[in-house]
Amino acid sequence: MFNRFLATPLSALLDANTGQVSPPAATSLLEQALEQANKVASYSSLNITEFSKAPFLEKKHLLSQAAHMNADPFLARCVNGQPPEIIHVSSGSGGIPTFWGRSVADEVAIATRFEQIFVDAFNVAGNAPTLAIVALPMGSWVGGLFTTSCIRYLSQKGHPISVIAPGNNVPEILRIVSTLGASFRQIVLLAYPPFAKTCIDAGIAQGIVWSEYSMKFVFAGEVFSEEWRALISARAGIKNPLQDVVSIYGTADAGVLANETPLSALIRATLASKPDVARALFKKDRIPSLMQYDPLSRYFEVEPESGTLVITTMPHADVGVPSFVSMPLLRYSIGDAGGLIGFDEMMEFMKVNAGLDAVSEAVKSGSVIRKLPFVWVFGRAFWTVSLYGANVYVENVMAGLEQEHVHSLVTGKFVLDVNEDPDNVRLMIQVELAAANSNLAADEKSERDADDVALVLARSILGGLRKLNSEFAHYVPEDKQLPIVRIHPYGEPHYFPVGVKHDYMKK
Repeated sequence: MFNRFLATPLSALLDANTGQVSPPAATSLLEQALEQANKVASYSSLNITEFSKAPFLEKKHLLSQAAHMNADPFLARCVNGQPPEIIHVSSGSGGIPTFWGRSVADEVAIATRFEQIFVDAFNVAGNAPTLAIVALPMGSWVGGLFTTSCIRYLSQKGHPISVIAPGNNVPEILRIVSTLGASFRQIVLLAYPPFAKTCIDAGIAQGIVWSEYSMKFVFAGEVFSEEWRALISARAGIKNPLQDVVSIYGTADAGVLANETPLSALIRATLASKPDVARALFKKDRIPSLMQYDPLSRYFEVEPESGTLVITTMPHADVGVPSFVSMPLLRYSIGDAGGLIGFDEMMEFMKVNAGLDAVSEAVKSGSVIRKLPFVWVFGRAFWTVSLYGANVYVENVMAGLEQEHVHSLVTGKFVLDVNEDPDNVRLMIQVELAAANSNLAADEKSERDADDVALVLARSILGGLRKLNSEFAHYVPEDKQLPIVRIHPYGEPHYFPVGVKHDYMKK
């Protein structure tokens, strides 16, 4: 698998795709996916003989199946019950953190997604040399080490990339930029969105002129708005946000599943400016992440009843000989709400409904077009609270904290809940202040200022809610719409611990 990756150009790795959600080449791979799943105790006990008849399973079902068999809960999810080469752990945003495993072959399969980003979006060949700074958490979590390995494989393939992995250590990241930045033509920062903003703001405070480093971003972990893309781009001196700011869709369960492309970013930005057209496609009043994916690597379906995305990890190919994924997943429900559309169907939809010839516009800006299908992702289906019958989503609150008059006050992190006082039922939102403003929450003398800041944030969030969420605007009594906001210093350990993936919904 590794040798094939090193020897094969990116285009050849993707050329079996037709742009369809279910391309012809997927048929035999799905049969092999069933074969590999049946080498896993948690699946083989279900006696699945045809892929189309396989049940949709959530993580809890796989774990409970192992318990039902009285089998080891970890090895029961491994091929032939053999421990994998590498073990990592999920963040626990969907419940209890779970251990998963991977091999070098698993990592190489995912490295192709990063190759798409660095080659197609960041033009790594034309911007040599490139410094990639992995600012995702290190340790047993999947993000940092997995990403570092994938980018190193790109270097071994001949791409002019140097990778350094300080993790989410702001002073060290700024030291790296200040010391090494001038030695490279561009810098790529790979991070969770709120942490990237913290880095950029801290750098500005130290006098770093980010525009001097031709910054690029790869963001993981959550949906962000087009307003936020513009905000971070302006602060980092980025002139082409649709090409230089890229979101990836990744999970601890199955690695990177999809990635933004300049084409998908152009389409999303267009839809964000045309809410009626967006609603016709997405069937919601929200703008999800929109990405392209390789169905011959990660095969997507949508579970009909819940509307959540389902994946099957396809076997790896090495000169025509398939090799199994260390911990394969078959019709596995990730828990993210979303949808799918083929390449040709998307181009036709945008032309007819938005008046956009997306391919022509993307090519004008020098974008590489890959004929891959699209997936949209709203985020975890359970990242919502209910207030007076209105569903309030995490991204509704994000929008309020991204406004021009407040975004410099905060990091972008918050925790969404509902106030438990039965006489004053409102949204309760804990907000993390930017490091430069943390004295407002820490200094008793600043209590009045803190109240003023909290009120400004509450009003900004309310404005976003009324604009983006019609249920909230119409269901919640007007005198209960202003949320209760509590501000906290940067890194406050209960709500905003440093060094771990942030959880917007405390359980």
